[in-house]
Amino acid sequence: MKHLLIIVIISLFSATVSAQNLEAFFKSSDMFFSTYVKNGLVDYKNINATDLEDILANASKISLSKSNAKNYQAFWINAYNLAVIKGLLDNMPIKSPLDKVGFFDKTTYSLAGKQITLNSIENKMLRANFKDARFHFVLVCGALGCPPLISQAYLPKTLDAQLTAQTKKAINGSFLKVKKNKIAASEIMKWYNEDFTMNGTSEIDFINTYRTEKVSEKAKISYFPYNWTINKQ
Repeated sequence: MKHLLIIVIISLFSATVSAQNLEAFFKSSDMFFSTYVKNGLVDYKNINATDLEDILANASKISLSKSNAKNYQAFWINAYNLAVIKGLLDNMPIKSPLDKVGFFDKTTYSLAGKQITLNSIENKMLRANFKDARFHFVLVCGALGCPPLISQAYLPKTLDAQLTAQTKKAINGSFLKVKKNKIAASEIMKWYNEDFTMNGTSEIDFINTYRTEKVSEKAKISYFPYNWTINKQ
C-alpha cells in the first residue's frame, strides 16, 4: 500500500511539473512571437537566439497526450513555427528554406521527448492524428507563400477560433485569386488535396465554408507557384 502511494505521489508530481512546463512554453512562445513578428513577417536580424534556444529547451522536456487534443495541437503548431525560425537562424544568411538541403525532412529538433523533423510534426503529429485542413493555415514554413505568422502563440483555450480565423484570412486573401468562374489557388491546396476533399466534399465546398464572397460550384481551379522567399521583415 505504501509503495502504491509513493507511485501515485510521483505520478501527480510529474503531471504537475509537465503542466507547468507546458504553460511556461505557451507564455514564452507568446512573448517571442509578439516581440519578433509583425504583419506576418519575422525580424530575424534582431532575434535573441538564446531566448529561442531556452524556449525550445523547455519544449524538449514537455510530455503530451493526444487525449488532450487542444494542448497537443497547440503545442505542436507553436513548436513547428518556432523550429522553422530556429532552422532559418542557424543557416543565415539564407534566402529561402529550400536553400538548406533537408530543411524539412532531415534536420531534427528535440521536442516533447522526440528527435523530430518539421515534416514529421506536420504529417505524423498533426495530420495523421487529426483530420483538420485548417492546420495548413497555421503551420508557417518560413516563406512568403506560407500563411502569415501571427504575433502570438496558439493557445489551447483559443485554438479553434485561431484556426478558423487564419483559414478565413487565407481563403479571403492571398491563397486565392478569383476571377469570374476561374480560381487560382495556392499550391498548398494541390499538394494536400486529400485534406481539402475529405468526407466526399470538394475543394469548392471547403473554400465556400470560409469565404465571404462565395464562388461558383462550377468554377475551375488552377494553382499558382509557391513563393519560397524567406518571410523576413
